Amino acid sequence: MKPYTKDSFILISIAIAIAALALFASPLCASTDGNDKQPVGSIEILYVEQVFVAQPTLSNIRPPAEDSGAAGALLGVADNNTTGRFLGQHYRVKVIREGDPKTLIARVLEHIDVNGALILAHLPTGTLQQLAQSSGLSRSSIIFNVSNQDNVLRTNYCRPRLLHTSPSRAMLTDALAQFLVAKGWQRWLLLHGPYAEDKRYADSVKHSAKRFGATLVDQRQWSFDSDLRRSAQKEIRLFSQAKNYDVTVIADERGDIGEYIPYNTWLARPAAGTQGLKPTAWHWSVEQWGATQLQERFRASASRDMNDLDYAAWLAVRVIGEAVTRTNSDDLNKLYRYILSDRFEVSGFKGRPLSFRSWNGQLRQPIPLAHPRSLVSQSPQAGFLHPRSEMDTLGFDQPEVECQFAQPSSPAEL
Repeated sequence: MKPYTKDSFILISIAIAIAALALFASPLCASTDGNDKQPVGSIEILYVEQVFVAQPTLSNIRPPAEDSGAAGALLGVADNNTTGRFLGQHYRVKVIREGDPKTLIARVLEHIDVNGALILAHLPTGTLQQLAQSSGLSRSSIIFNVSNQDNVLRTNYCRPRLLHTSPSRAMLTDALAQFLVAKGWQRWLLLHGPYAEDKRYADSVKHSAKRFGATLVDQRQWSFDSDLRRSAQKEIRLFSQAKNYDVTVIADERGDIGEYIPYNTWLARPAAGTQGLKPTAWHWSVEQWGATQLQERFRASASRDMNDLDYAAWLAVRVIGEAVTRTNSDDLNKLYRYILSDRFEVSGFKGRPLSFRSWNGQLRQPIPLAHPRSLVSQSPQAGFLHPRSEMDTLGFDQPEVECQFAQPSSPAEL
């Protein structure tokens, strides 16, 4: 069989486009409520980011791209407009960046009218909570958290109309735990940093270990304050000396010394967590389920690889586009009800239709497990079952959520 040529891909793309046009022109693509309505028109999406000065680290790490997240949102808008122009829809994104949270929120509120707004939030927990609680934020507005992984936003602080396309830390560590347990690596040495985010990741690792039957042989916090580029082989070896363990689990979200741990531990064991084998919402090496074309379109658009923040922002925009198309409406109340209904699903190039958990607004999604140059696996792993969805084995299930997440009041109106 001859390999596909570039011309073959072009012809296939044209054929798919023609088929899509035929589908949109057919009765099957009518709005879900069965009513003939005027085209939706123009839809603005706000991308809101609080900018920080990068903190110094003890190791050499590549800083994230300045347009991380925003580039994904822009691609999502381009994708929505590709089909939206045939349906009378036009999407645009407005990027708002500020360092001061009060100034940032004030600028956001300037763009919100009585009908509310669609907001993609790249914000720390405190600022995100302030925005969600703001009296100037219309009750119709919908906020999509595209970056914040704090578990508390899914367990104790479930705000109505705050949805999460970014996975929680619990989803990430559960995905890793399933893989390690499936491999028979059930004895873990946990090494974590001194910062609050490192401790939150470590707590999530401990929760996942208990949930899936792994054992923490020991856990240690490092206190290195020197450049490890010359001394890592000696220092990490002594720091990781412990009784027998199967894998070293690292909790170092800043990248302080985590990059030096693989291959430098006391025992010759694999490393996983924030470094080594890493659970992540997205990785540039994902190719299955049609992901290659998403990766190539992003590279053509942004001149770099797509990261997890880009993916979460792109996915949030696609959620909006899917809801608008299926409801043939730009009414935010109607969109919110539909997004949280059992009828909603969106394709995310992960092999399964994705949907939101009605008890905390978290998007169900498989989690890739990758090392820097390649995809290794994707969780949930085979054999980890759930009565509703195997994807609900990742993160917090309904009985584990303490807060009362406001449900849409009138699903029958869809």
